[in-house]
Amino acid sequence: MNAAHPRPESLYLSQLGDRVRAWRAAQRMTRRALAAASRISERYLAQLEAGQGNVSILLLRRIAHAMEVPLEILVREHGAEPKRGRVALVGLRGAGKSTLGAKLALAMTAPFVELDREVEREAGAPLGEVFSMYGQDAFRRFERKALARVLKQLPRAVIAAGGSLVNDPETWRMLLDHCTCVWLKASPEEHMKRVMEQGDLRPFAGKMQGRSTALDEIRRLLAERDALYARADAVVDTSGKPLKQSLADLKRSVAESHPVPA
Repeated sequence: MNAAHPRPESLYLSQLGDRVRAWRAAQRMTRRALAAASRISERYLAQLEAGQGNVSILLLRRIAHAMEVPLEILVREHGAEPKRGRVALVGLRGAGKSTLGAKLALAMTAPFVELDREVEREAGAPLGEVFSMYGQDAFRRFERKALARVLKQLPRAVIAAGGSLVNDPETWRMLLDHCTCVWLKASPEEHMKRVMEQGDLRPFAGKMQGRSTALDEIRRLLAERDALYARADAVVDTSGKPLKQSLADLKRSVAESHPVPA
């Protein structure tokens, strides 16, 4: 059979591997820990996550119990999927893209991708060094290439985009064309609070010349990007909301953007 048209069994095993890998990513659980909890070898789990496992129902039951998810979630075949199968979260740092994205990916049983990490893979260097060594134009090229690779490899995924991605028209259009895009919005004060809790003001500090506070810079960036972020398919305001409420709002917005036919 032509390699460009995988057998249904191969596609199913690939989906199954994606679910297990997405769950581990969301729970920040190592493969070794899952292997110990399920009493299944790391090598076998690696094969399963790579879509190469020929798993028996009893072994899969043990994995489901170790993951504390219903067995039917792991074994179900995808029927009607949300349109385009991918959700992309955009917004300034501190909006909750990583935290909410990982939890949404778990609920969707889809891989979670932080695009900045994929940029680092493309460049072979940490993000800060990419800017210092290559400059912003090169960073944009790495970012565009990383996104194209993710879109090609993952028909289903939750993608947390970098806050400045919307400044590149080509990359932003690519994201809009291939994903359900959701703007995670928050007040400047909320962004500031969360970024301070993360202990890293570097995304703003480099642009603070002549400005008294990082909060001024956050306000400026939000004002500049407001019209760009607003092109997303949906907007979810996370200001002052507990994580559980924000996640519920996000799930509802995604469902409403692309309802599943009855």
